[in-house]
Amino acid sequence: MLSSVQAAFRVPDLKNRIVFVFLMFVVFVLGLHIPVGVSSEALERLAGQGGLIGLLDAFTGGAFKKFSIFALGIIPYINASIIMQLLTIALPQLEQLAKEGEPGQKKIRLWTRWMTGILSLLQAAGMALYIQRASGGTAFTSLWHVGQVVIILAAGTAFLMWLGEQITDKGIGNGVSIIIFAGIMASLPWQMANIFTEYKAGTVSIINIICLFAVFVATIGAIVAVTQAQRKIPIQHVKRVVGNKMYGGQSSHLPLKINSAGVIPIIFAISLLMFPQTIAQLLPDSQGFVGSVVGVIKSIAQILSPGQSIWGSLAYAGLVIFFTYFYTAVTFNVPEVADNLKKWGSFIPGIRPGKPTMEYLDRVMTRLTLAGAIFLALIALAQYYLPVWVGFPNFTLLGGTSLLIVVGVALETMQAIEAQMLMRHYEGFIK
Repeated sequence: MLSSVQAAFRVPDLKNRIVFVFLMFVVFVLGLHIPVGVSSEALERLAGQGGLIGLLDAFTGGAFKKFSIFALGIIPYINASIIMQLLTIALPQLEQLAKEGEPGQKKIRLWTRWMTGILSLLQAAGMALYIQRASGGTAFTSLWHVGQVVIILAAGTAFLMWLGEQITDKGIGNGVSIIIFAGIMASLPWQMANIFTEYKAGTVSIINIICLFAVFVATIGAIVAVTQAQRKIPIQHVKRVVGNKMYGGQSSHLPLKINSAGVIPIIFAISLLMFPQTIAQLLPDSQGFVGSVVGVIKSIAQILSPGQSIWGSLAYAGLVIFFTYFYTAVTFNVPEVADNLKKWGSFIPGIRPGKPTMEYLDRVMTRLTLAGAIFLALIALAQYYLPVWVGFPNFTLLGGTSLLIVVGVALETMQAIEAQMLMRHYEGFIK
């Protein structure tokens, strides 16, 4: 791998792209430390309570605790992209637009940017009001102060969106994914320093550190194996005569990934499950009927908290499995794939084209999705149990959404570099 890296840096164009990505990392990290001007003590207390706020702080590399200009992170863009993707499947007009090629995709990207701006303003306003309410009215000095913060946070998200597009065009890999990767990895030095501090204080032993490292490596290995795993369905192409030449007749395969949904099911599940907890954090203690309602909501939030109750963990795992099936069904259209195979004169050996092919692919995808859904559920629950088991409850990269994103983005970036290397006849990273 080191020789391949050296070979990559000997290629001027590839070297410039890699250096550009690292320079964008520097810009991102600098932005994480530019404060907006809000009481940091109240924000650290809110982020430490978990829920959606804690998830947001993990995705932004601790920017929420500092309440920097990147406190919203790239989350509004992710939400807008997911909404547009679902709308493209639900609305025939958008589906047709997506099939028009680059002009249609350009319009969809433009609408995604506008939706990102609207969502960032709404989320920034909601975050500001939430912080003001939770801090007892001490976080902001006036309504004008709130408006300034909302505009700055929305502008920070717009800048990150532009930064991601620049990385995609001039760097390596998907820019938005790399921004999320950088946000998560920005908290790693702090977590490593915390481990060293606990070791010096005598609260953990060297055995705990060895166990942490071993479990961390094993979890990464499992994620890489499942992410790369796929079922190859053999495809036979019929021979066609065009003019004086014969085309087709070759054999290929249709790759079906075990984890085709990625990290989206975990994001959906944790957002839905943590919603009662977030509401419970916002509601004040009251008396009478209102107090009873608040108490019920807080009890539900406690029951549905993963890692704190068995029912919360089971609900979390069930939601992850459900959303894995849902998102896979949305993104992988089995009837359309079977119809395309029939249209192009291709078939699966031993399976008749048309409805039998559709039923076969649906059966295979159902089984593959079950394996992927169970794996995602185990990884999602790992972040609540494995850190406690090895003695480091604050090490958030041990399983869960963060580690899935980090490993997934790292693999995508390595594959992008691999493609660049293969174009120049170098030996690549991935065997």
